[in-house]
Amino acid sequence: MKHKTLIFIGFFMALLLATALESRAADIPFPSIKIGVDQAKTPQDVAMSIQILLVLTILSLAPAILIMMTAFTRIVIVLAFLRQGLGSQQVPPNQVLIGLSLFLTFFIMQPTFERVDKEALGPYLAGKLTTAEAFKKAEDPMRQFMFKQTREKDLALFVALSKSSRPRTTADISTWVLIPAFVIGELKKSFEMGFIIFIPFLIIDMVVASVLMSMGMLMLPPVLISLPFKILLFIMVDGWNLIVRSIALSF
Repeated sequence: MKHKTLIFIGFFMALLLATALESRAADIPFPSIKIGVDQAKTPQDVAMSIQILLVLTILSLAPAILIMMTAFTRIVIVLAFLRQGLGSQQVPPNQVLIGLSLFLTFFIMQPTFERVDKEALGPYLAGKLTTAEAFKKAEDPMRQFMFKQTREKDLALFVALSKSSRPRTTADISTWVLIPAFVIGELKKSFEMGFIIFIPFLIIDMVVASVLMSMGMLMLPPVLISLPFKILLFIMVDGWNLIVRSIALSF
């Protein structure tokens, strides 16, 4: 009987609260949001609609642009190799590695981004450049950055695959040829750095495995024993400072 009484009281209080909220909601003005598509009546409306579509397209491609045309690819792969070499599984977690890679990318790309803002974005927002002119102005600093990091061998590969005529200057190379050449160059450099990072950790693993085998501890995983030593080595040499410094100087 006591439990039934408590259930009835709780149900009655919930009913009173719902009634009070319903009556209260009638007095509170809530804004309504409406999204509609109207017919363009002037050429300016058509131009504005096209600009909105272009902006939405660029925003949807922003992650690919960030990954393929900046320093992000090399940085995130090197950090992933570092974690793999340490053998620390998910430490640091993916969110930390990606966040650090993003901020290092912004740091390294700052001079290029400042040129884009000064030569393209600022004049475009001020109405001094059209959309096509602003895109061209923004493309030039990014191309210069990618050309500095791209090997001639990779450029020659994609020029041949695209069946384009032999370029005489960098201006003759299209951006669609430059981007994949830049990406495979970044992959090569990041794997080279990852190999160098792996060497000291591999030596520690081999030493620990040899010691365990000589002591007859075959059932004890060598990785479990070597992990503290690898972390200790990484701390003693100030590993994060060395890795970040090496990544920044590689550009």
